Amino acid sequence: MKNSIILASASPRRKQLLGMLYPNLSIIPSSVDEPLPNGEAPADYAMHLAKMKAANVAERNQNSLVIGSDTIVLLDDIILGKPLSKEEAFDILRKLSGRRHTVISAVCLIHRGSDSKTFFESTGVTFAELSDDEINRYIATGSPMDKAGAYGIQDDLGALFVQKIEGDYYNVVGFPLHRFYTELKSFAPDYLPSGFQKP
Repeated sequence: MKNSIILASASPRRKQLLGMLYPNLSIIPSSVDEPLPNGEAPADYAMHLAKMKAANVAERNQNSLVIGSDTIVLLDDIILGKPLSKEEAFDILRKLSGRRHTVISAVCLIHRGSDSKTFFESTGVTFAELSDDEINRYIATGSPMDKAGAYGIQDDLGALFVQKIEGDYYNVVGFPLHRFYTELKSFAPDYLPSGFQKP
């Protein structure tokens, strides 16, 4: 298919965001196992994961633009992953309470199976002070369990915790739309959303 675009992720947030730009977006989640951090800088780790995901799917889809992405949450330079239990979700949210953390979303674009471009965007997020009751009520919704940092800024309740953001809102949701558009203009302009392509 001419100019087909594939998202190498099962993330419903990324699917929703990119689906706004590409109604015919294909979803092919990567099958790679994500390695644990091994001493590299957090942004490098996120970019490494994004490139692994994109490369895995690009191997079988040589005639497409493949998009791999990964989002991590940093507090005091420590990566906060997705909670594996309600107790872990509580611990993460308690740590974030009243503090500023950083969300890094990395993206890898692989064009026609060979050319690639990898980049990241970071956004600062400050939480209000949270009571134990607020944390427990949010955990009871189930929302924290599939999200890095145990919250979603786009959630009805998760949004109430966010006092301030510094940077791209969509980056915190899970995909930096503006940076993606900026990089795509020079890397693969034929894949810009319809309406932004040159005649």
